[in-house]
Amino acid sequence: MVAALRESLLDESKRDVLLPDVLALIDAEVSDKKGASGLAVKGGYGAVKKVGPSYIEKAVETLWPDFVDQLEPFWQSYNAAPAGTFSDYLVANSDQVSNALLSVTDSRIEDTDKSVVKKFYGSLRGSAQKNVAEALPRLGALVTKYAA
Repeated sequence: MVAALRESLLDESKRDVLLPDVLALIDAEVSDKKGASGLAVKGGYGAVKKVGPSYIEKAVETLWPDFVDQLEPFWQSYNAAPAGTFSDYLVANSDQVSNALLSVTDSRIEDTDKSVVKKFYGSLRGSAQKNVAEALPRLGALVTKYAA
């Protein structure tokens, strides 16, 4: 059996290199957004970053273990019969993966006392599944890089 993602993706010895890669993935995804919806994402992301210089980093640190837990069944399923890359697998199952990952943020957003964050999340939640699905190739590559 393949090792659990928790063992590799939450390993303290990898934290200082993994966290910046996760943040870079988010920045790249936001940067790649185009059109009116892209402007909304970029504007909202900028507003959230202004809440505090480390707000996004702290949010990632807090949410990452839950994201890893949501990715675990997909990782195990992929490794039971690997075909292509893990990124390919995530993309092929994008609806289920996106919903699993969004369940983390949906459950956490109510706990924030930052109204600008709630407003931003609420305004983009309708397109969130599409945005998460678009990030799956990069997320799959990141998971694969650190899961070894």
